[in-house]
Amino acid sequence: MPPGPRVVVIGAGIVGCALADELTERGWTDLTVLEQGDLFTTGGSSSHAPGLVFQTNGCRTMTGFARYTVAKYGALDLDGNPCFRAVGGLEVATTPERLADLKRRHGWATASGVESELIEPDECAALHPLLDPAKVLGGFHIPSDGLAAPLTAAEAQARRAIGRGAKFLARQKVVGVERSGGRVTGVTTETGSFRADIVLSCAGMWGPLLGELVDLAIPLVPMAHQYARTGPLPSLAGVTEEATRPILRHQDADLYFREHADRIGIGAYGHRPMPLSPHEIGTGEGMPSELAFTPADFEPSWAAAVDLLPSLGETKVEEGINGLFSFTPDGMPLLGEHPDLDGFWVAEAVWITHSAGVARAMAQWLVDGRPDADLHGCDLARFERVQLAPDYVMARSRQSFAEVYDIVHPMQPMEEPRPLRTSPFYERQKELGAFFLEASGWERPHWYEANADLPEVERVPERNDWAARYWSPIGGAEALVARQRVAMFDMTSLKRVEVTGPGASSFLQTMTTNQLDKKPGSVTYTLLLDEDGGVRGDLTVARLGAERFQVGVNSAIDIDWLRRHLPGDGAAQLHETTPGTCCIGLWGPLARAVLRPLSTTDFSHKAMGYFKTKQAHIGHVPVTAMRLSYVGELGWELYTSAELGRELWDRLWEAGQAHGIIAAGREAFSSMRLEKGYRQWGTDVTAEHDPYEAGLGFAVRMDKGYFVGRDALAGRSEETVARKLTCLTVDDPYSVVLGKEPVYADGRPAGYVTSAAYGYTVGKNIAYAWLPVEFTQPGRPLEIEYFGERIPAVVAREPLFDPGMSRIRSAA
Repeated sequence: MPPGPRVVVIGAGIVGCALADELTERGWTDLTVLEQGDLFTTGGSSSHAPGLVFQTNGCRTMTGFARYTVAKYGALDLDGNPCFRAVGGLEVATTPERLADLKRRHGWATASGVESELIEPDECAALHPLLDPAKVLGGFHIPSDGLAAPLTAAEAQARRAIGRGAKFLARQKVVGVERSGGRVTGVTTETGSFRADIVLSCAGMWGPLLGELVDLAIPLVPMAHQYARTGPLPSLAGVTEEATRPILRHQDADLYFREHADRIGIGAYGHRPMPLSPHEIGTGEGMPSELAFTPADFEPSWAAAVDLLPSLGETKVEEGINGLFSFTPDGMPLLGEHPDLDGFWVAEAVWITHSAGVARAMAQWLVDGRPDADLHGCDLARFERVQLAPDYVMARSRQSFAEVYDIVHPMQPMEEPRPLRTSPFYERQKELGAFFLEASGWERPHWYEANADLPEVERVPERNDWAARYWSPIGGAEALVARQRVAMFDMTSLKRVEVTGPGASSFLQTMTTNQLDKKPGSVTYTLLLDEDGGVRGDLTVARLGAERFQVGVNSAIDIDWLRRHLPGDGAAQLHETTPGTCCIGLWGPLARAVLRPLSTTDFSHKAMGYFKTKQAHIGHVPVTAMRLSYVGELGWELYTSAELGRELWDRLWEAGQAHGIIAAGREAFSSMRLEKGYRQWGTDVTAEHDPYEAGLGFAVRMDKGYFVGRDALAGRSEETVARKLTCLTVDDPYSVVLGKEPVYADGRPAGYVTSAAYGYTVGKNIAYAWLPVEFTQPGRPLEIEYFGERIPAVVAREPLFDPGMSRIRSAA
């Protein structure tokens, strides 16, 4: 087998070593790992990390990474020394709120295939006799969690890579990256040069410095985290084994614990954030990633530790560090290829817990062209440009640190900096009492206090306390009014690009699944696939002219994918138009009545059918009008330039008063979307799924000619799938599930919920879930685990609302 491309990995911490192992195992053996420090005590986070591996995470991808880390390191040793000890994990609750959250976490674990159990206080004490059961309300036990030995695991993987031909070189600080023709060609260190076809930055907290060498923003902040060791405990006298009891988390006090034979190690996140510039790392004495311990910051943590583990009072803290770890604005890793320098890849902000799983995914991405796991939440390309500003990265990373062990509601927004991105309608929305939440920096109204007196509010059922956070019955009333009359929705935050040029049509035809060879004025829903047929995204493509298309995309990741595939001859160009434009979704049975007197354009069904677009004027405002709807009602998306946005709002608002128009927010939008069964990419569907499994086969035209992913779909259909995205309904209006809950069939875990909402029109809770096909027949009874309780659910035929599409195609 040929050795593959020349690969240089920068950094011999646990991530770099794991990647070297995974890549050489796949035949890429012409590989050199360069380390600025010593092998394998590099001075980075791997050198001081205590090695706790708690697998449960609200993100299935991160749980998958951790599961693989446990499996791989559990099977590895170095000269007889284990790389992982499966002592189990125990999370305890000392407050009712935390006990409820442990039940939610048990659901996450179950949904991701991690065996776990909820246990009583006495069972917690039996597993970890040092804790005081009187302080504990309950626990969450994961038997397969445990302790990784970071340096041991790093060297064990490095030895395997070396055995396949890889080289590991110490004292090689990279000071330059060579490039030619938009591709990386090598790296330069303080002592020499190394040719390379692929360069992988696994430098951890030094990652931003390598990013500077290639003009790449790496949104990462090194942050100090306190870790202390006690003196010997009399209650552990004579203990010589490294660890036998479960690793322990006391998240109510931002603490974790692990054994060091007859001593206890204590990690604390409850102190103030302590960021450090990457340029300052290693400027002092000793281990670069270990800062001097600050006892005053640890005092509250020590008091809480003694309170839970009283025997700690028999000793004291003997040593401690403020150890540096990498934090990002959203708490997720940074994985992917440089957008403008082919061959330069990063795998940064990766903790020990996820190291082996990330390395496998990266190796699959590089060698096979795609990873098995859905990486959109980790993709380097996920950030908007404004989210890469240093002040933004610092503020959000500090909040990520502060929230490591917090109970975070799925709707809970970041706090700073806000407001950052606002639509031209923002002032009008504030006048109407908009309640804003934030997404990708955008302020988005979720409901309007101006609608609090709508009589429909009384028809909205109450919900449980958790589901009632960041929610108001006003949002439900807005959904009901939009179904009855007409509503204005701010859709400005939806990303859009223009693709232009003589090659625009053929480029989009090649990149997407549906037939786009239509006349100007057409709008088409279509999919982006990877080469293996996974759904990378879904698009709405409006043909505005022979060589001009407006494309609605999901995120910056879609734009990155499209840009990477643009023809090299310049026949097609792509530029984002979101920042300079805005959009109002005007939807509801009376939408046409609102528009008719405002324009000389004919908005009749005959003149402008469903999924058609026209250039028009609304009063003085030129708009691109698209007849489509994410909420399942008659209506239009109306786009104009940002400076005319408020004028557009005012004209529609004024004309709509005679028809009972309201402004409606995301709560109404989300409910109406699910009633129509419309999928949300990244939540319901990812690259792990193909179109037929996701119920999107209607957007695939296998007879149109070649498109990316077509060959992989050959022979597949709705009839061949083994799993399906399935609509479930729950009669109990009080128990509004919010997503990520496990679904049970015949008493056994069978799948998981993706997105969910209360359907205000249909009067039921709606949950979409991935399930084996044998459990997807309409009428099939199932159960959803919600905070430890099983809620009856039933498979429903979709869509729940207007299956004949008469509303959205209305000619009235």
